[in-house]
Amino acid sequence: MSTGVIIALIVIVAAVVVIAAVLSLRDRGAHGGRGLRRRFGPEYDRALARHDGDTKAAEAELAERVERHGSLQPRPLEPAERERYEVRWTAVQERFVDSPREALAEADRLLGEVAGARGFPDGGRYDEQLDALSVHHAHHVHGYRRVHRVANSPANGDGSRAGTEEMRTALVEARALFEELVAPGHRNSTTHRTATEGHGARHSSRHSSRNGMPWSFNRRHPKES
Repeated sequence: MSTGVIIALIVIVAAVVVIAAVLSLRDRGAHGGRGLRRRFGPEYDRALARHDGDTKAAEAELAERVERHGSLQPRPLEPAERERYEVRWTAVQERFVDSPREALAEADRLLGEVAGARGFPDGGRYDEQLDALSVHHAHHVHGYRRVHRVANSPANGDGSRAGTEEMRTALVEARALFEELVAPGHRNSTTHRTATEGHGARHSSRHSSRNGMPWSFNRRHPKES
């Protein structure tokens, strides 16, 4: 083999290595590091805290979620379905005034049901459903997590449980995810965060006005249950 051929082969191999490195870096930018932080927002920080600041472990967990659920295409709700869910959410809000704990439990069930209707894993598999929702609604999934935790929290050693204010805050936070799930089309907080928040504010205003019940639940002081 001549020296010229050997040099040509070396150049070709070097070019292949450089191209592979560039593609690897591009993929890492889309699925790791800043790409994951941008996609998951507060979920990134939560994963980092759960792994005691271990960036590689946190990013591996989030990348695995994307691998499992990133290709999921949520199906839109039919107008009649959307209306039924909105009516039920209004009932939850109104029930909160007199029975906050029961209202929170119903909100937990309703969020799981709506997510299942959109094509996410069934609500009976809460952890799997939450992981999938975190991929597509990372900026609002915490509300569902908080509602589920408070609704299912056991009594403390002194017999007390979550207070009314904690339950109210959980329900208010969960509203953002509910509104994204029932919104027309394929919106999600990862790709349409700004538009969704704008819609949520307008929808919240109309919804509250129509039902005479502010989202802050401050018309009457809810009873403890």
